[in-house]
Amino acid sequence: MTTLPDYLNDQTLDAIRQRMLENVPADMDKSEGSFIWDALSPAAIELALAALWGQEVLQRGFAGTTFGPYLDLRCDEHGITRRQAVKATGQIKFNGTAGTVVPAGTVVATPADPATNNPSTEFITVSEEVIDSTGVGYADLEAVQAGKDGNVGAGTINIMITPVGGISAVLNNQALTGGADEEDDATLLSRFYAKVRTPGTSGNKADYVNWALEVPGVGGVQVLPLADGAGTVKVVLLGTDKKPAVEPIVSKVQDYISPSPGGGEGKAPIGAKVTVVSAEPVDVHVSATVILTGAKTLAEVQASFEKSLDEYLGSIAFAADPTARYVRIGSLLLDTEGVQDYTGMTVNEGTANVAIDQGQVAVKGTVTLA
Repeated sequence: MTTLPDYLNDQTLDAIRQRMLENVPADMDKSEGSFIWDALSPAAIELALAALWGQEVLQRGFAGTTFGPYLDLRCDEHGITRRQAVKATGQIKFNGTAGTVVPAGTVVATPADPATNNPSTEFITVSEEVIDSTGVGYADLEAVQAGKDGNVGAGTINIMITPVGGISAVLNNQALTGGADEEDDATLLSRFYAKVRTPGTSGNKADYVNWALEVPGVGGVQVLPLADGAGTVKVVLLGTDKKPAVEPIVSKVQDYISPSPGGGEGKAPIGAKVTVVSAEPVDVHVSATVILTGAKTLAEVQASFEKSLDEYLGSIAFAADPTARYVRIGSLLLDTEGVQDYTGMTVNEGTANVAIDQGQVAVKGTVTLA
C-alpha cells in the first residue's frame, strides 16, 4: 500500500461532515436530520469520494502498487514491455491412405473432459503434409490459442476438427511444449525492479539477464561469463514452468541477443561470442513406503505429492542455493494430505541432498510410493 500523505488519511464521510458542522454557528440546529445536516451531507460524500480517488491515483503512480495497463505505462518509461502469450508447438501424426494431402491449416484437437469441465484444446497445422507409402505422415502444428493450456501431453490430440478425406486417425506421439500465458503483473514488476535496481552497463551480466527475460516464454536466466574462454558468454534458460526451456524459445533468445557470434547484430556488444542453451535437467527420483490415514487413496496421495514436489523444485530453480534437500522433500511427503507417516524414503537412491550445479535445474523424476 502506498504511504498516504496526512491530508488523505482518515478522510471518511463522518470525519469530513463533522468538520463542516463545526464551522456552523453553535446556535443553529446541527443535529442529524436537521436542515444543516442534510445540506452538508452531499458535499461531504463527494469530498470523501475525492479523497478515495486521490488514494487510487497515488497507487497507480508507483510501480509497487500499480497494476495492469498502469504498470505497463510505468514499465514503458524504462523500455520494458509485457511479454505476450506464446503458442505451444509440436508435431502431429496422421494415418491414412498413401498420397493423401493434409493441407496447412488443418485443425485437430484434444477431447473435452466433462468430468473436470476442461474444454477441448485446438491446434492447427502450419505445414502441408503428404501421407507416405506406409500410410503415415507428420506435420508441424501450433495451438490455435496462445497460452500454457496448449502444453498438452503425448497421446492427447486425437480428434480431427477439419475433415480430410483419406485420413483414418490422428495422434501426437510427443507432448506439445513452449506455450506460455501473457506475463502477469508480479513477473513484470520483478523484471522492472531487476532493470532499475541492477542496470545493465555495456554488456554486463545484468544486461544479458534483462535481454533474455524480454523474450516471451523465458522464466529464468543464468549468465556464465567466459564459459568457453575469453570473449564468450553462455546464457542458460528456463521456461515459465521453471523447467528447461524448449528449443524454439532458445532459438528466439539466441537470435535476439546474438544471431551471429561476435557480430554485434543483436543486443550483445561486438566481439561477444554468445551461446544460448537450455538448462540441463537433473532428475530427482523419490521412493518411499507411506502409512496412510485413510482419508485419501494411495493414488490421490501420490498425485498430491508429485504436485508439491514439482512446486518445490520450481521454487529453487536458479536460486542462490538450488540444492534439492532430502529433509525438505521428506517434509513435503509428510505434509501431504492422507499421509500419516513414511519409511524408507530415498532420493536418487540415497538419503543425501541432490546437488545442482550452475546451468542445471532440478526436475521431478520418477515418484514411487507404496
